[in-house]
Amino acid sequence: MVNLGDKFPDFEVDTSKGKIKFYEAIEGNWAILFSHPADYTPVCTTELGRVAELAPKFEKRGVKLFALSCDGVESHKGWIKDIVDYSKSESGESDFPYPIIADEKRELAVKLGMIDPDEKDAQGLPLTARAVFIIGPEKTLKLSLLYPATTGRNFDEILRVVDSLQLTANKKVATPADWKAGGDCMVLPTVKQEDVPKLFPKGVTVKEMPSGKSYMRFTPQPE
Repeated sequence: MVNLGDKFPDFEVDTSKGKIKFYEAIEGNWAILFSHPADYTPVCTTELGRVAELAPKFEKRGVKLFALSCDGVESHKGWIKDIVDYSKSESGESDFPYPIIADEKRELAVKLGMIDPDEKDAQGLPLTARAVFIIGPEKTLKLSLLYPATTGRNFDEILRVVDSLQLTANKKVATPADWKAGGDCMVLPTVKQEDVPKLFPKGVTVKEMPSGKSYMRFTPQPE
């Protein structure tokens, strides 16, 4: 299992777009690796279709996308036809926007802690859970989510998380509950009050709290 802040492991795998070395494929970019229990399954088909639809938005943010499913490359290629037909993505079968990693032996799923022990396939083998790993340009893990095989993910939320991660990586702010790009941010508690005017030229609003402590500091989203 990879923990937040750990260097994400490199690996070489077969995919629907050919063999890749992960570090080479993501060099200098953000990346998302998201896993699926199996090909030709209903929830997975909706998920991969949604990501294909959102692919231009991830690309705009400099994010490389990689799916993983515990079936082989030829199965993936056939499945892509169904995904394209189901989704609203403008991409076709030949230009599907991201590779699907083949992991028939579940080696990568086990290595990355993606297994759902409560859900099994027809052979009685544990299914791959719905994991999401967001990896930064320096190849460290920035965020991980782990859903059971039975629950589909909200990829609009994952897009929102990318916006937050990229903003807070370079600015001394955090994003509050339900924040969306363009919304007010919160000044980090580690920022000294004397440094506020220089760091936040748009101004800072302090919400008074019953405790009398001035820690609820809001500022417009930094450029």
